[in-house]
Amino acid sequence: MNEPKDNQPIYIDQYDYQLPDDRIAKFPLSRRDASKLLIYKNSNITESTFSNIADFLPADSLLVYNNTRVIQARLVFHKETGARIEVFCLEPLTPSDYALSLSATTQCEWKCMVGNLKKWKEGRLSKSIVVGEKSCVFSAELLHTEDNTHTIHFSWNNDNIHFADILENAGELPIPPYLHRKTEESDLTTYQTVYSKIKGSVAAPTAGLHFTSEVFESLKSKNIETEELTLHVGAGTFQPVKTRDIAEHHMHTEVISVQRSTIENLQKSLGNIVAVGTTSVRTLESLYYIGAQITPSPLIPLLEKKGILTVSQWQPYESASTLSVFDALQNILDYLDQNSLSTLHAETQIMIKPGYKFKLVNAMITNFHQPKSTLLLLVSAFVNGNWKEIYHYAMENKFRFLSYGDSSLLFNDTSVVSK
Repeated sequence: MNEPKDNQPIYIDQYDYQLPDDRIAKFPLSRRDASKLLIYKNSNITESTFSNIADFLPADSLLVYNNTRVIQARLVFHKETGARIEVFCLEPLTPSDYALSLSATTQCEWKCMVGNLKKWKEGRLSKSIVVGEKSCVFSAELLHTEDNTHTIHFSWNNDNIHFADILENAGELPIPPYLHRKTEESDLTTYQTVYSKIKGSVAAPTAGLHFTSEVFESLKSKNIETEELTLHVGAGTFQPVKTRDIAEHHMHTEVISVQRSTIENLQKSLGNIVAVGTTSVRTLESLYYIGAQITPSPLIPLLEKKGILTVSQWQPYESASTLSVFDALQNILDYLDQNSLSTLHAETQIMIKPGYKFKLVNAMITNFHQPKSTLLLLVSAFVNGNWKEIYHYAMENKFRFLSYGDSSLLFNDTSVVSK
């Protein structure tokens, strides 16, 4: 794996803090927008309530959120011996497109994690599933293993049932393990954003959980525009970094989709972009490096790597591109037009760490993240290393942490390219 070329090592122990279990929100508040809101701007920290967030955003802001929807990705099987095997679907392999895989009939393959693997060395696991008035025998077969993930072949004997139907009826919503509780019926609603619609995530883009229709009305009253994009959140997003030097950490890959019209609006709004959540930040920042890959020509060919444009983990630190953000976005627009595409589909493995210079995002709405996580590294990069002051304030003022916790509005402390 290529390491970044920006010299100084960054040790993950520098991004640790004490997080008592009683500060982790086990359940959300009864009203989404009643959560506390920390505001960090020009090195000053204040607080309010999320319902007032429109008061703290410039009137000409463009708010960009992730419309992904969490799937019920955890499947439980029992062997004839009674052994319980848990299969956690991470991402589709065959077909690799989320929509196609979820609409598959009779079979598909997914990359999965497997619980109690030692009890499932070979053979097929099966269970009966009822979907409305239809039924099928649903089976899982372990094909091969790579590191700690496994390729699982799923099959079922009713071509009137889609894989999405199976997940909806037999799957369990995978709430974060640090909640230390089982999924409850209420999580089916509270662990989805009010604007979620594109199925594919195995974890919620949690910064968006605070939004309500009333909050959107308040944004509209201040002439704050909104745009949506899609990044399907993988389980790797919330995994702590286990290497001492982050240069040795391997970032997960996530699939992103952005409409042409959204890219056009981003281009018009440079300097005023607010991202809802780290997933939106990763998507927006990846757009610059996607655009930098595309060389303008009279006829822009369809660039492919397994059929998709890709941003590698260390690309921002290895690229010496002086291309403006405006021109990078224009390259994407031209690329889409030349290939008669209305949507950009790509993959990103981008690592945003301290020292990163943000290209598009001027402000970010985000929750409070786990110690030693890539999400905390991203926050530190965004506030120019001042994350400790922010988290100390949150801890001292009884903010609730992690997925169901409170929120923050952070304004960028580093120079943002906006032309």
